[in-house]
Amino acid sequence: MTLGLYISVPFCRTKCSYCNFASDVFSKGAYEGYVARLLEDIAAAPRAASELGCQLPEEVNSIYLGGGTPSILNPEQLKRIFVAVRTQFAVAPDAELTVECAPGTLTPSQIETLLACGVNRVSLGVQSFVDQESHSVGRLHSRATVLDEIARLRLAGVANINVDLIAGVPHQTSESWTYSLREVIASGVPHASVYMLEVDEDSRLGRELIAGGTRYHAHFVPDEDAIADFYVEACATLNAAGIAQYEISNFARAGYEASHNLKYWTRQPYLGFGVDAHSMLVADRVAKDVTAIRFSQPDSLDGYMNHGARTVTPVSQNAALEESFFLGLRMNQGVNLDRMNSEFGRERVAAYSPVMEECFREGLLERMDARVRLTSRGRMLSNEVFKGFLVEERVVGPTVPPSG
Repeated sequence: MTLGLYISVPFCRTKCSYCNFASDVFSKGAYEGYVARLLEDIAAAPRAASELGCQLPEEVNSIYLGGGTPSILNPEQLKRIFVAVRTQFAVAPDAELTVECAPGTLTPSQIETLLACGVNRVSLGVQSFVDQESHSVGRLHSRATVLDEIARLRLAGVANINVDLIAGVPHQTSESWTYSLREVIASGVPHASVYMLEVDEDSRLGRELIAGGTRYHAHFVPDEDAIADFYVEACATLNAAGIAQYEISNFARAGYEASHNLKYWTRQPYLGFGVDAHSMLVADRVAKDVTAIRFSQPDSLDGYMNHGARTVTPVSQNAALEESFFLGLRMNQGVNLDRMNSEFGRERVAAYSPVMEECFREGLLERMDARVRLTSRGRMLSNEVFKGFLVEERVVGPTVPPSG
């Protein structure tokens, strides 16, 4: 069993209006203390796992630096993080090492640093190839900047590049969305992540939309039907171009699926460091029906820096089965019922037959031999489908930054 590592860097040059994650703008003086705190946690990982009664795999085959904007750290800070990881863990020679980067932060020296650290995958938070749209949500880059950085990354030997897009940013139209999709394809990147704009109280733009206001260009946000149409178009356009959908929000050319993110959907062990970082490790022994432990770090910089308490959630057999359904169904391949029967027992799996049958009738799920998966309509209504697999009223599952 191999381990995935997620390292949160919650610092940004600007706070995007749509962002509902634990990242913000801080002075550079905060960076050094934060890196020191990360190194402390990385060194203490075996002890922390032991205290929680978890198994900690020795080999790491994926590392993901997200945030926030990890590329905002200076070269020495980034190098120290990777040195600490390699000191504490056995990183596989073919491990996938991803760093999220905001376009405009990849200077020649920063690219050189990424290579020196062994980074072989970069995720660019583009969101839109139309400058007016990206600027309206607080992004500082232009289309030309993005294309230049993709070219320089390739020239440096980093071919595994992801581009994020958001359907629903202010000023977006059917024509401009089609343009952004065509630019992704023309750029030649092998991976794209497509997200529909989230409207909630946790972002400035979301709050303004709920209030019916006009700040942050909220009155130029497309309506829900248009956003849904954009998503459907993205699925069709990217699939037709050979960038195949393999998960609700993720698309890749063959062989370029993000192995780190697949750990979340297939419930493989991963360990998170930093603000609001989430983890899931296998329980050291099955006691009182606990098979795994989920835990997360404080979701504020102050809480994390002051060694605030982790949130710990034991995962029972029933909870693990629920997770296997609603996380596995995120993937286009769906879930294999034969495998689930073997892991959890036929009686436990059969308890979900009424939920599945209802989804079959409503055209939200389809069955192919032993495999059950979401239909195209089911992906549009995935949250409604997933609710049917939640027997207990609780919060479970990984919280993942919007990136590929």
